[in-house]
Amino acid sequence: MKVLNKLTAPKAVAPEKIIQFGEGNFLRAFVDWIVKNMNDTTDFNASVVVLQGTRMNFPMTLLQGQDCMYHVNLQGRLNGEVVNSLTRIDCLSRGINPYEQFEAYMGLADQSEIRFVISNTTEAGITFNAESKFTDAPCENYPARLTQLLYRRFKTFNAAPDKGLIIMPCELIFENGHHLKECINKTIDLWKDDFGADYEAFKSWFNTYNYVCATLVDRIVPGFPRKEINQIQEKLGYKDNVVVQGEAFHLWVIERPDNMSIEELRAEFPAEKAGLNVIITDSEAPYHERKVTLLNGPHTVLSPVSYLSGVDIVRDACNHPVLGEYIRKVQFDELMQTLNLPMDELKKYGESVLERFDNPYVDHQVTSIMLNSFPKFQTRDLPGLKTYLERKGELPKGIVLGLAAIITYYKGGKRADGADIVPNDDQQIMQLLTDLWATGDTRKVAEGVLAADELIWKDHGNLNNIPGLTDLVVEYLDSIRDKGMLETVKTIL
Repeated sequence: MKVLNKLTAPKAVAPEKIIQFGEGNFLRAFVDWIVKNMNDTTDFNASVVVLQGTRMNFPMTLLQGQDCMYHVNLQGRLNGEVVNSLTRIDCLSRGINPYEQFEAYMGLADQSEIRFVISNTTEAGITFNAESKFTDAPCENYPARLTQLLYRRFKTFNAAPDKGLIIMPCELIFENGHHLKECINKTIDLWKDDFGADYEAFKSWFNTYNYVCATLVDRIVPGFPRKEINQIQEKLGYKDNVVVQGEAFHLWVIERPDNMSIEELRAEFPAEKAGLNVIITDSEAPYHERKVTLLNGPHTVLSPVSYLSGVDIVRDACNHPVLGEYIRKVQFDELMQTLNLPMDELKKYGESVLERFDNPYVDHQVTSIMLNSFPKFQTRDLPGLKTYLERKGELPKGIVLGLAAIITYYKGGKRADGADIVPNDDQQIMQLLTDLWATGDTRKVAEGVLAADELIWKDHGNLNNIPGLTDLVVEYLDSIRDKGMLETVKTIL
C-alpha cells in the first residue's frame, strides 16, 4: 500500500489565498472540502495555509507527513440516495505551527494574494483577553493573535484598501462574526499605546476594509474512522492516517458584513456557483432559528417519546410506523409553522433533516440526546410552542406530548422492557422532579414543573399561565401512565 504524499498522488498547486486557524476534523471535512469543490468547478483557484490550533502538534505532524493531503469519507442519505464517498483533499498548501514558527505565521500578512481567514477555535476561542500583549509571540488568545496579523498587514501594505481580509469564523456561536469583530476592536484599544500614531488609522482600516462575516455551519463530523480505517485504506490504495469521516449533508450560511454587498461576497467566494449548499445572505438569524427549531427541536422531543416507546436508535424511530408519523407531525405540522422563511425552503430543509436522522451509518442513541432535556426544550421547543399557540389558537399536541414525555422520563424507574431509566440534568432540576413525583399526583407534577420559571424556563415565566397547557400536560401524563407511551402517541396522530 502506497504512502499518501505528493510523490504518490497528484496535488493541485494554487495561490495561497486562505489562512485557516485550526487543523481539526470539522474544518478539514467541511471548509477544506468546500474549497476543494470550488477549485474543481469554478475559477476560485485557491490553496489553504493551515495553522496549528493548539500547542499539541500531533494532528499537524500527521498531516504534514502526508504533504497536507488526506481523504474525506462522507456517509449518509442525500436526496433519497445512500452516500458513501471518498474524496482526496489536495488544497492545503502547507502547515504552520505559530507557537514554534511565529515569524512564518506573521509572514503570511505580507503575502499579497491572501484574502480569507477561516477559523474554528471552539466556542471558547472567540473571547476578549485583557491580559494579551502585543509582544506575545504569539498571543494565546485567537482574536489577539489575529489582531497581530492584521496590524502587520496594515503596515506591510501601507493601509491599502484592497489588502483587507474577509474573515469567516466557523465557531458554533450565534453571530460569531459580530463577537469576533468586537473582540478585535477591544484588542486594538487595549494595545493603543503599542500602535502609537498608527492607532486611529489602523482601527479605521480594520473596520472599513476588512470584512467580518457571521456564519452558521452544519455538518456532523464523527472524525477518524477507527473501525473502518483498514477497509477504507484498502479501497483507497493509500495509507492515509488522517482520513476524516462526515455526514453527507452540509450547510454553510454566510451573513454578508455591513461593508460588503451579497454580490461582492459571492464574486469573491463562489461556493453557490459551485453548486454547494452555501447561502450568502443579509442575515444568518432566520437560518440559525431554522436549524435550532427543525433539527434540534424534533430531536429533543422524539428522544424521550421514542425511548419510552422502547425504541433506542433515532433511525429506527424515523422508520417506526407510529413514531415516524409523530416525528413528521412535530416537524412539518407544528414547528415548521412557527418560522418565517419561505415554506418550500423550510420543507426542503425539513426533509433533509429527516434524511440525516435516517443515516444508515450512524447508530445515534436517543439517550445521548436526552442529557439535560429540560434546558434543551426551553431553547429549542418552547418558543415554537408559544408561537404556534399565537398563530393557530391552539396548543401543538406533538410538542406538548414531548414535554410530558420528558417529565415522565425524569421520574426514573424502569421502562416496560425492564431497562433502567436514568435521567441526567442539573441537580436542582433532578431534585425538583424527584420531590414532585413523590407526591403521586400528576397535576402537582405538571404544575410544579411548569411553575419552575427561574430554574428551568428562564425568561419565559410561569408556564401555567399559558392557556390550556397545564391541563393538556396532565392529560398526557395520565395517558402515558395508564396506556403507555406508544398508545398515547397514537391518540394525537
